[in-house]
Amino acid sequence: METVTEMGPRLGIAPTCAALGLPRATYYRRMRPAKARVPRPLPKQALSPMERQTVLATLHEDRFVDLAPTEIYAQLLDEGQHLCSIRTMYRVLAENEEVRERRRQRLHPVYAKPELVATAPNQVWSWDITKLLGPATWTYYYLYVLLDIFSRYVVGWLVAEAESAVLAKRLIAESCARQNIEPGQLIIHMDRGSAMRSKTLAQTMATLGVTKSHSRPHVSDDNPFSEAQFKTLKYRPDFPARFDSLMHSEMHNQDFFPWYNEEHHHVALGLMTPHDVHHGLAQQKWNRRAEALAAKYVAHPERFPRGLPTPPLLPVAAWINKPASATAPAEPADQRASKGPQAAGAIDHLAAPTAVDEAGLTTTMIAAH
Repeated sequence: METVTEMGPRLGIAPTCAALGLPRATYYRRMRPAKARVPRPLPKQALSPMERQTVLATLHEDRFVDLAPTEIYAQLLDEGQHLCSIRTMYRVLAENEEVRERRRQRLHPVYAKPELVATAPNQVWSWDITKLLGPATWTYYYLYVLLDIFSRYVVGWLVAEAESAVLAKRLIAESCARQNIEPGQLIIHMDRGSAMRSKTLAQTMATLGVTKSHSRPHVSDDNPFSEAQFKTLKYRPDFPARFDSLMHSEMHNQDFFPWYNEEHHHVALGLMTPHDVHHGLAQQKWNRRAEALAAKYVAHPERFPRGLPTPPLLPVAAWINKPASATAPAEPADQRASKGPQAAGAIDHLAAPTAVDEAGLTTTMIAAH
């Protein structure tokens, strides 16, 4: 507008507006002086201030104080009175700030955003349940998985025909025993499914000294580690479209979880396996990788224009909903590795035979230890 006002008298209003992409009508409209707003005249059918006070006083009568304007309007008509329309009654009440929702409304609690950090194995576990398609439509098997968020190591899992708090209790208790969890050491993060919020599970976790953490309702990113692990499971080429039986799902997971724990090199772990990080072997492997890269650099330095290469860094901390102001604790990798369990052998998977458990559900349980 300022450019058109300045250059328009010399170059012409129309060419200047065209060059700037400004419609001439907009320019002329904005250049016109603003008109003073004329107050809206009071409609001739409007009630006088005295009549409005009469309406308000009537609405305040004891017999009408708990009734809606529609009921009041009908009763007054039955008595041969007509003060105003129903809409005018609402207007009078609104002017006096007396219109509000009368029904009892449910007040949803404010759910705190979970913010969890793990700087070593067995500090925070993530637990979730995913469905596996069964042989027929609307049939499913349920896979329970406990995952350490720092090492991405699956510490325990089971397959069942339904979600059950009894099965969850057994899975968590046995997994904590295998990992030698001390009271006050562990937090288990989970969503708000029926099995996760059951009193049976809460009592078990309280007995074990395990702190529980829940995702917020209708929030998809409060349990990212379990969701990512399920995606790895279901996006593998050998994952079947449907499982023929509970035993079929058991056999598939017996092959998958050893591969995931012992062979899968995780990007977030510096291309280490979950087994390496969970059992304190990562630092030794990192040193060997660094030596191999250094030897290659000495032999062919021209192939590394950026200098001596180093392996991908080992994890320092794993967060669920990391705060913007949070900083990861700077801790030597060898000290971090020493905090985890020191069993350096291969992971054994013990398969409990298929049976009907105390909840009456057919289950198959495989636990990593």
